[in-house]
Amino acid sequence: MKDLQTNEREKVILVGCQLPNVDDERFSYSMEELKSLVHTANGEVVMMLTQKRETIHPATYIGKGKVEELIRLVEQFEPDVVIFNDELSPSQNRNLSRQLNTRVIDRTQLILDIFAQRARSREGKLQVELAQLQYLLPRLSGQGTELSRLGGGIGTRGPGETKLETDRRHIHRRIDEIKEQLKMVKEHRERYRERRKKNHVFQISLVGYTNAGKSTLFNRLTHADSFEENLLFATLDPLTRKLTLPSGYTALLTDTVGFIQDLPTTLVAAFRSTLEEVKEADLILHIVDSSNPDYYHHEQTVYELLEELDVSSIPIVTVYNKRDIVHPDFVPSSKTASITISALNQHDLQQLRQFIEETMIELMTPYHVLIPTFEGKLLSQLKTETILRELHYNEQNGMYECKGYVLPTHPLHGQLRIYQK
Repeated sequence: MKDLQTNEREKVILVGCQLPNVDDERFSYSMEELKSLVHTANGEVVMMLTQKRETIHPATYIGKGKVEELIRLVEQFEPDVVIFNDELSPSQNRNLSRQLNTRVIDRTQLILDIFAQRARSREGKLQVELAQLQYLLPRLSGQGTELSRLGGGIGTRGPGETKLETDRRHIHRRIDEIKEQLKMVKEHRERYRERRKKNHVFQISLVGYTNAGKSTLFNRLTHADSFEENLLFATLDPLTRKLTLPSGYTALLTDTVGFIQDLPTTLVAAFRSTLEEVKEADLILHIVDSSNPDYYHHEQTVYELLEELDVSSIPIVTVYNKRDIVHPDFVPSSKTASITISALNQHDLQQLRQFIEETMIELMTPYHVLIPTFEGKLLSQLKTETILRELHYNEQNGMYECKGYVLPTHPLHGQLRIYQK
């Protein structure tokens, strides 16, 4: 884009190639998603060009005839950039740029560009720069002119603002520097996580496909103010806030970066430390957009990425969001326990809090204890660190009778044994 502060949008032509293993509906969704990504990057799609092929053309991605058709479209529409729906090889990018005589980028560059806009924290910015440099490294030869233009439109934001040199050693050095800085940030994050573990706080992670409504839900549940907008990748940096449940129990809720199909491998690697927040969770809330016609494939994409992160041992429940604008063909397909809500409806949010609490109870151990009156601190802990269902004073024995649920890993679990009724 020319300038984030202006309303001027860059003109974009999209190009996609449908292979035999992709059905028409799936391909159509994929192109629509690419269009949404362009919108998020402040671009405007003026034309879409698609082709069905047995295999990707090794030199130009699409066939010779389609390249000629694309050249005519470029002359007609004069786009600022042509974006391809797959990752182009360095030679494909060079050949297409030469023939089209305009800027050519691929889906990966577009996603990296959006991440460069969205990153707010130091860690987020470093991770984006690392992913961009790793993507750029094999594409350096013959790109002198393109590199000198970095910082001037979609697919060019980020490290290019300092005018990257074509010297590989310079980039390798910068990659090493970033990795070192990220290592320090990771250690800092791990110290935070250790502190949370010591405090024995129940941790819940929100995961889901990008734009499923995670940030809206996060804000409504925790009264936070994280960025929410109807854009892909509105959230990039993980945020953690306290979540108070109906019983008064306080858990920690973390909002994470949205997933997307064909997420560039450089990005998965770069954001692994951010996604590691999910690994520390006691419960994962998988948010699914029930208004999206492709919701089922979105679910599968998230499950595949969670499998990559190796979090299969953590309990997962599904929250189908956007009930108010649900797709007519929507049918809950989750294998896990699920609930259908709208993040904008107060009653639904209350039901969701109840649903979370009931799910947590299944992971806890019940207790029934008699607490002496002088144990005021213990009573206070039962109210905030366990799910307390009943509390009343027994005048006959001068004790407080308490019933509730406690995490088996919490120190209170052992402490309560001596007061067991």
